[in-house]
Amino acid sequence: MPRPHIRPRTAIGAAFVAALLLSGCGNAGELESAGATPTAVGPVQLWPELPPISAPPVDYGESDTEHIPGIQAPGGDVHAVDPVAVVQAEVAAHPGRVTGSDGLYERTAQQIRDCKKRPKACPVLKPYYRDLTGDGKDELIVGITMPGQQTAIRVYMPEKGGLTRIMSDVEPIVSVELAGRDLILRAVSAGIPGYEYRTAWSWDEQQRAMLPARDEIIRVKPSRPGATEPPADAR
Repeated sequence: MPRPHIRPRTAIGAAFVAALLLSGCGNAGELESAGATPTAVGPVQLWPELPPISAPPVDYGESDTEHIPGIQAPGGDVHAVDPVAVVQAEVAAHPGRVTGSDGLYERTAQQIRDCKKRPKACPVLKPYYRDLTGDGKDELIVGITMPGQQTAIRVYMPEKGGLTRIMSDVEPIVSVELAGRDLILRAVSAGIPGYEYRTAWSWDEQQRAMLPARDEIIRVKPSRPGATEPPADAR
């Protein structure tokens, strides 16, 4: 016996809408035609004669990872690791360095060294934990406050019984959010008043690092009258 023919939902819906439009009823609330729909136009390449770029793209993951010396994470459990001790180990490994992904102002580095003696002045913020790499184990997410309203954000992955830093960034942070396995940073836009940067950092398996996968510049409400600029960085 042949199977009954079933009209697709889209065809039934289109026929219903067409019937309403052709009915000619003028009662309020009924559907009305909005006119012809503009024809979709595909993307058009401009200047196709431009020569190809010979320089390779910058590889963001090359310098963003580093093993943390002297830190153990038995069983790959970052919850058992003291986040202050992790940052102290990085400071000890890079004495006097104030630039680059590990760069900390000397005042901040000294505050980190003195965290046990002066805990209230310790710039290491409360740690957070999330599986950002998708391997079933949490990563350690650390924030460090610095002069000039700057905040350093670092992520550490348990690996080979220790920790590997897979992300490091310093920005005038407005907020930090976790969305799935992405770490989203909102930062003040330098030199563009009324805008913020929003960057989504995602795990890249090939580089084995957290990389800035998506960047946006977002319009925000203007600051209140009389608001002052952030103070200059003090070293």
